[in-house]
Formats: sequence, C-alpha cells, structure tokens
Amino acid sequence: MYTATVEVFSDQSNAAVMRHPGRKYPGVLVQGDTLQSLCAAAESCCKQLHDSLNEDASARMVELRDHLRSLVNHYKAVLGEHKIPLPFSDIPSV
Repeated sequence: MYTATVEVFSDQSNAAVMRHPGRKYPGVLVQGDTLQSLCAAAESCCKQLHDSLNEDASARMVELRDHLRSLVNHYKAVLGEHKIPLPFSDIPSV
C-alpha cells in the first residue's frame, strides 16, 4: 500500500470522480458493497433472462456480469492482502 495524491472532481457518495496520478482521464470510485450489489444484480439478470434473451443480448449480459465479477474478485483479493474485512457478506445467496 502507498499514499498518493489524487485529483477529486466530485466526492458524491458511491460515485466519487477522481483522477489517479499518471492517468489521462478521471475514474469513478465505487464502494465495495455497491460493486458487489451491482455484480449480484447482473448475475441475477443472467440467470433469469438466459432463455428469453436473444443470443447477442445474452452474451452481452454475461460479459457485463463477468466484468463486474472480475472487479469484485480483485477487490476481495486486495482487501484480503491487507487484512481488511469485506463490507459485504461473501456467502452466496440461495
């Protein structure tokens, strides 16, 4: 871990806009629990809509779900490396 100065354009809760040093464009900081919630919603959509969507729409939904899941997995790994508890339950819902 290290400390860096970032440019903060907005500090709105769950949508802070900031630019990390060395980056051309700002990014949006999404809190971990919100990220997990978005991922869970995408997973639920994939399950519920799999058979009713056309093949292209289904593939796009799976792509969205997989990207969100990748971000959640990275978030969990980084917090684990620093021994920081997750801000959400890691137990899959039934």
